[in-house]
Amino acid sequence: MNKYKIKFHSLISIILIGCILFIGSFTAISLNNTAEPTLSKQGSRGEEVKSIQTKLKENGLYNGTIDGIFGIQTQKAVKEFQKKNNLNPDGIAGPQTLSKLNISTTNTNTTDIEVNLLARIISAESRGEEYIGQVAVGAVVLNRVESPLFPDTLAGVIYQPGAFTAITDGQFNEPTSQQSIRAAQDSINGQDPTGGALYYYNPDKTNDKWIRTRPVITRIGKHLFAG
Repeated sequence: MNKYKIKFHSLISIILIGCILFIGSFTAISLNNTAEPTLSKQGSRGEEVKSIQTKLKENGLYNGTIDGIFGIQTQKAVKEFQKKNNLNPDGIAGPQTLSKLNISTTNTNTTDIEVNLLARIISAESRGEEYIGQVAVGAVVLNRVESPLFPDTLAGVIYQPGAFTAITDGQFNEPTSQQSIRAAQDSINGQDPTGGALYYYNPDKTNDKWIRTRPVITRIGKHLFAG
């Protein structure tokens, strides 16, 4: 084979590799966009924001225009609503806040992928706990999504380095029980037996001194839930 044919085939190989990498990157981006929920917060616009403003006005917490623009006044009203409903008052309308407002989460990008993702972390972190304890673990994960202290997507919270031991010890990859799937759905629908906790731990197993400094809100099963 002469040098021109070699160069031609090399060029074709480079083009093919480039196409494969581009398609792989595009697929990964598409999957990420599907898996991560969009939260209504300051700067958001659209029909969901209009629904939020309408519900807040019905509750006597919002006196502004129903314009679909999530501004400071809307954020303030959301915070007041969250306080009244024992949610983390961060001014972000995530799944739990929307549920309490009786706004369907069907159109908020809460997908089957996310339900299964939440169910997997619930199953891994609270295997053996009673049902309410599993719902509580799911609620903590969702409380973190709504908190400015943590990533604002479900995947971001679950895969945050060092956040959950089940990710590092492999339990996250174990089969998911049907009970944990129901617990995930109930927590997404707004059930929070923890009263707004951002942390939980088993006091009989952890040696983490910092987590023990967090104010305990309640105990459910073997877990203490803290703010």
